[in-house]
Amino acid sequence: MLKPVESVDDSHALEHAMAAVAAAMADPSRVKMLCALMDGRAWTATELSAVADVASSTASAHLSKLVSSHLISCLSQGRHRYYRLAGQDIAELLERMMGISWRSPSAARVTTPPSLRHARTCYDHLAGEVAVDIFDAMVKQAWLTADGTVLTDYGHRQFAEMGIALNRKTRRKLCCGCLDWSERRFHLGGEAGAAFFSHAERQGWLTRVTGFREVIITSAGRLSFKKWFNNVQSAVRSGPGSGDD
Repeated sequence: MLKPVESVDDSHALEHAMAAVAAAMADPSRVKMLCALMDGRAWTATELSAVADVASSTASAHLSKLVSSHLISCLSQGRHRYYRLAGQDIAELLERMMGISWRSPSAARVTTPPSLRHARTCYDHLAGEVAVDIFDAMVKQAWLTADGTVLTDYGHRQFAEMGIALNRKTRRKLCCGCLDWSERRFHLGGEAGAAFFSHAERQGWLTRVTGFREVIITSAGRLSFKKWFNNVQSAVRSGPGSGDD
């Protein structure tokens, strides 16, 4: 039996839409811009043109294509225009694509900068060695269920004791495992992951490297992670660029 015409049309429309998104990402300069925006912050066109190493006029054309494909959004503030990823779902798509792109784990470990592997942002939450070790510790200590998809009652109490307030009214998943592209293991995503990162940043447990996705775990952060997560080694030791002895 033939499918109704409208179903065929819908299927074709979806296929064309998917092809358009793929085409928007199929350019090294645009990929560089998208990767830069993975730090969760808004960037100007000038900053993104520098990241992509292209002229301002070329950057403008690239940004226009990314906006029209709904991969990024543009915010005007005064005379300035800022660009950021269109949402958490786009960040998750990019993170998964990074993982797919590194088919060989050994190749990823050799070519990925140590500082980026150690700790970095994944849009609005923590990624890298430190993040996956903290995720594993949360599962082991029963903050999370065994599959890492649910924050347990004990986990809720621990978050509250840590001083982290979770937004229970958000449409976003409260908790989920986000596959880390460099470590091939999960780190904490969802509302809980974002809230944990924001809290750690406010407490001075970590600092961002301006203009990059790298994150530096401070001495205060190492002490706090040692306290809460039973001596997670990657978080306790000084990471690349920490400046500690």
